Amino acid sequence: MLCLPALVCVIIFSYGPMVGLLMAFEDYKPWQGISGSAWIGLDNFKRIFDYEESTQAIYNTLIIAVIKIIVGMIVPIFMAILLSEIRMMGVKKSIQTLVYLPHFLSWVTIAGIMIDILGLDGSINHMLTHLFGIKPIYFLGDPELFRPTIIISDLWKNFGFSMIVYLAVITGIDPSYYEAAEIDGATRRQQIRHVTLPSMLPMIIVIATLSLGNVLDAGFDQIFNLYNPLVYSTGDIIDTYVYRSSLLNGQYGFGTAVGLFKSLVSFILIIISYRIAYKAANYKIF
Repeated sequence: MLCLPALVCVIIFSYGPMVGLLMAFEDYKPWQGISGSAWIGLDNFKRIFDYEESTQAIYNTLIIAVIKIIVGMIVPIFMAILLSEIRMMGVKKSIQTLVYLPHFLSWVTIAGIMIDILGLDGSINHMLTHLFGIKPIYFLGDPELFRPTIIISDLWKNFGFSMIVYLAVITGIDPSYYEAAEIDGATRRQQIRHVTLPSMLPMIIVIATLSLGNVLDAGFDQIFNLYNPLVYSTGDIIDTYVYRSSLLNGQYGFGTAVGLFKSLVSFILIIISYRIAYKAANYKIF
């Protein structure tokens, strides 16, 4: 009985709307409805690879998502090890709080701050112009700079949250391992290399493999609030393309087909990633 309200909400809001997936196989017209629209089979899916914009969006999604995953793993591991080496608890807690706080900010808030800072009249361009004599750079309007800007800002926002996971692993390492290494004459670097990193390896493998399911998730909230037509060539991803093609341009069937294609690929990747995590680190949900 306690689970019943939550179960009803899941059925209504998660499974009920899945009837709309039929639009992916129809030439959907809102005034005709799902039952009255013409059935066209897989034509919408074929158009995904016929349109240059859709293939570019898939390519951009893969590039941005893969780089986010790689950078989003390396930096938290590095920072967790550095932070674990700090012996002054006050300094350690202060740094941990500062790097963790951005995780609680919404992308709407961060996007507003970034637009003010990185705009042509923003503080960074003001500094570049007056201190170094460099012409203003439109970071959010230059296709070559948009991806690095997206990746760096995503890293700044989320690496503190990921770092806590690795810090918890380091905290759980048996101190006797370090004591034995110190008795054997190991330096701090050698202790990190031969004790800390091997102890973190199972968690690193689990997080890395489970991240495979996010290969087609480049962050709609972030890019939607920061991109513009000038950077569609490098910044348009599957989610933003679906939003424009379906809700703005009225191609509801095609937009549904693109979204369903992404969901199916992500579903397959999630299954594969869980199998790899189980084989490599004996990780399982049930």
